[in-house]
Parts: sequence; structure tokens; C-alpha cells
Amino acid sequence: MAYAEKLLTKCNSLPHIKQLQAHLITTGLFKSYFSRSKLLDFCATSSAGSLSYATFIFNHIPHPATNDWNAIIRGLAQSRQPLDAVTCYVSMRRARCTPDALTCSFTLKACARALARIEALQFHGEIVKFGVGADVLLQTTLLDAYAKCGDLNCASVMFEEMTSRDIASWNAMIAGMAQGNRPNEALEFFKRMRENGLSPNEVTVLGALSACSQLGAFKEGEKIYDYIRDQKLDDNVNVCNAVIDMFGKCGFVNKAFEVFSGMKCRKTLITWNTMVMAYAMHGDGVKALELFKLLERDGLGPDSVSYLAALCACNHAGLVDEGLKLFESMEESGVDKNVKHYGSVVDLLGRAGRLEQAYKIIASMPTYPDVVLWQTLLGACKTYGNVEMAEKASRKLVEMGSRSCGDFVLLSNLYASHGRWNDVGRVREAMKNRAVKKIPGFSYTEVGGVIYKFINGDQSHPNWRDIYQKLDEIRFRISECGYVPETNNVLHDIGHEDKENVLGYHSEKLAVAFALISTSAEVPISVNKNLRICGDCHTAIKLISKIYKREIIVRDRTRFHKFKNGSCTCRDYW
Repeated sequence: MAYAEKLLTKCNSLPHIKQLQAHLITTGLFKSYFSRSKLLDFCATSSAGSLSYATFIFNHIPHPATNDWNAIIRGLAQSRQPLDAVTCYVSMRRARCTPDALTCSFTLKACARALARIEALQFHGEIVKFGVGADVLLQTTLLDAYAKCGDLNCASVMFEEMTSRDIASWNAMIAGMAQGNRPNEALEFFKRMRENGLSPNEVTVLGALSACSQLGAFKEGEKIYDYIRDQKLDDNVNVCNAVIDMFGKCGFVNKAFEVFSGMKCRKTLITWNTMVMAYAMHGDGVKALELFKLLERDGLGPDSVSYLAALCACNHAGLVDEGLKLFESMEESGVDKNVKHYGSVVDLLGRAGRLEQAYKIIASMPTYPDVVLWQTLLGACKTYGNVEMAEKASRKLVEMGSRSCGDFVLLSNLYASHGRWNDVGRVREAMKNRAVKKIPGFSYTEVGGVIYKFINGDQSHPNWRDIYQKLDEIRFRISECGYVPETNNVLHDIGHEDKENVLGYHSEKLAVAFALISTSAEVPISVNKNLRICGDCHTAIKLISKIYKREIIVRDRTRFHKFKNGSCTCRDYW
């Protein structure tokens, strides 16, 4: 070990580093690039050092060498202001000091941390110019920067052009696709990785589990969990948390609890919060609140996320009084209320039809209400048909400059349900003037380990004629059981038959019909929808579950609906 490095290992505070600096100066070793840069690097990046002091030393070096610059750039890249590393790199180039592969690596990591896509693109050109683009580790760092910045197309091109891939490059693609709302592609990369003979590690499975959670891909998630147990990766608490989250979001809360109960590693607050939220999404408010109380017995104090999960549980289970008590008890526990907690209470009261009380909660907030709060109230007004309150909420949203299509659609549907077609036309005109487009509804379902996506009125599936034929059969059979289409909420002022057709081909109905013709009777049908399930689909799927004797799990934007024998776990409260 070099002399300077040996002395650095004994430094555990900034005064020690200063003493070593003085020693290197008096002995002349500070002039040595190696000794000086080691001191700078240690001071800039270790817990014993100080980035500001490292910068002070650096600024007094007459002609900094590449390694000196690298030490400061590395420290800045790890700081709270990672883009300062990019600025430092620009200064390095102006000083006509030649960067090396390490310089490029540290600067790219700064771009990734700052989500600086444009800077990453510019830096890619620098790497090519310096001729270090063939460096595998540098390619992986660049790939990771693109993926984290959300430029998945550039990341994909980089990945396919790489002649050698280590595990880190696969991890970057899987995590990037999962975080970039391209979960199908994340799972494809995961499968390709295994086909290439590489063994996924903790980071890999975290990305793959996230993709399964988004898609509601239970079968794929179960396979990944089997791999996790075989490889003993469940010793990692982060992996266990992700598995609990995956099972919960795929509709199997009991399996999530099995993982939670059988954990070998110590549960963290995130573990408890994940499990409470899983019960909340499934509408099991009683179990969620039981866990919330047990949390403290495990030696952990609830945080703002814990309270939010518990409040959500009260929302979905209709536990209004319990939710209000929780909300009021936050101050006693020393947990500050934020806008999400207020939003949850407004939602709680709104679902229960206590719209005036919800409005007063918004008006009493110590901070300015955000768009989501007014959207929540607007949604409750739609549920209970309160046009006057809806118009108040809508005016607030317009004042705040909201351009969400959901705001306009909710108000339009409310007017439509009252037959106020002139007002519907006025809202549609406002949507057109503001270039607001309705978000298309789509649903996923998993059959045979393959994820299928359907959009409203979809005819893109190869078997669409069989699916539509099944829907015709379904419509006939549920009508015999008393089903009447809820056409009063269809936006357009069109004929009754056309309204029934619009409702009949919603994405969740298409997904259910496809699953009915593609799976055996004992297999639960799981559907994942991007929007809130509509009342008509909810009524129809309850009857489908009874007539076809199938368990059907629908996860919409806010919660799970488990349909069995003609009823739903939400008890028609959502």
C-alpha cells in the first residue's frame, strides 16, 4: 500500500485529514499527483471528509491533474447537487485538461442522479470524441444514465450495440423499463437475461417484480419468487418488500401476508407500510388497522406513509369515524399532516356522501389545496349527483389551470346523468379549446404467462371475433339475470342502442371475455385497468362471476375488486 493511502486509512475526521495535508505539504509529497489526488478523493467522498474543504484545496492547486479533477467531480456527483459535477467537467475542459474513462464515468453518474437527459446526450458525444466509448464499464454507465433519465430508446440502442454485457447493463434496462412505464419490455429483458445464462441478482429481481406489480402479472411474479427462494435472495429485506408489494398488487393479499409473516430478515417500517397498504387496496380495513396497531409493538413508530396507508384502508372500507380519529391523532404522534393526508380525509368523507364536511376540510387547510383535492371532491360530487358542489370544484380547477381530461369528463358525465346536454356540449367545447383529450381506457390480463392488453372497442387481437362473440353471449346471459346497461353516464348524446354498444366494449369486459375463452374454470381471472372501473362494468362483472362460476379480480386505479358468486369485496363502496 502506498504511503499516502496507508496514512489515509487512519484518518477518521476532518482534523486528521488536515494534519495529513500539512504533512504531505511539508514533506513535498503534496506535489505528487498520486498522493494529492488520493487525499482529495478521500476528503471529497468519505464520511470523515468535507466536499467544501476538498474544493478549497483543489482551488489552490496551480495546475490540477486529471486525477485531481476526478476527485472533485466524483465528490460533486455524489452530492445533493449532482449537476455541479457537470459544471466542473466543463471547467476541466476549459482548463485544457484531458478527461479519462473515470472522469466520464463520474460525470455520467451525475447525469443519472440529476435525471439530466440532455447533458447525458451531449456527454455521449464527448465519450466518442475521446475514443473511450468501447470501455464496457463506461458503456454500462452511459446505458444506466439513459435508462434513469427516461430515454429508453437511446438506452435500447446502446444495449443492442454492446459487444459485452455484464449483469449491470441488464439491470439498467430492466429497472429503466419498469420505471418508464414499459413493464412488458422489462419482463422481456428479464427473460432474455436468463436465456443468456446470466443469474439475476437482488437488483435484477427488484426491477422485474416492479414490472409484475404494474401489470398484475401474478404467474410471472410467482416464478420470480420461486427463483428468489432458490437463490436465497429473500434474506434481503428490500427483495421481501418488493415480493409483498407484487403479490398485493397482483390481487393475492393472502400470499403477500404469508411472505410478510415468514420473513427471515427483520421487518423495516417500509415492510409494515407495504403490507398495510396491500390490505387497504383490497378493502380489508379491519386487518389493515390491526397491522397499523401492531407496528408500534415491533418497536417502530408510524410515519406519514403509515398514516396514509391506514387512512386509505378506512376509505376503501367505509370506516369514516375510524379514519377521522386517525387523522386527528397524527399531531399527538408527532407526525405532520401533508396534502396527501388531507386528500385522503376528503376522499373518505366524499365516498360517504358527506360533501359539505369534505368541502370544509379543504377550506380549513393550513396550506393551499392542490389540484388533486378538488379532483377528489369533484369525483365524490359525480358519485352523489351533486351538481352545485361539482361546479364549485370545477371552477377551482379551472382557476388553478388544470388540464386533466378527468376533470372535464367527470363534470360532463354528471351533466349527462341529469340529461343536461347543453352543459355537456359546453364542457366538450372547453375541452376542445384547451386541446384536452380523454385518456383511453385499457386493461391487461395474463393468460399462460403472456400479458395481453385491450383498449376500449379493441379489434386488434387476432381472436377479436371470438372475443366479441363471447361478449354477445355474456350480454344475453346477464340480461336474463336482470342486467340493465347504465347508459345514463355515457358522455355522448346518442341513441340508447349506441350507448349500450359503447358500454359493452369497455376494455375490462374485453379482457374478461378473452380470459373466459382462454383459461380453465378453476383459474381466477385477473384484470388490471388504468382507470377507475365504471359502474356498468362493475355490475356486469358481478353477474359474470355468478353465471360462469369464476373468481374475477379487477385492479383499477385505486383499489382491488374481487368478484365471486355475484358479489364484490368492495361491497359496492368504491
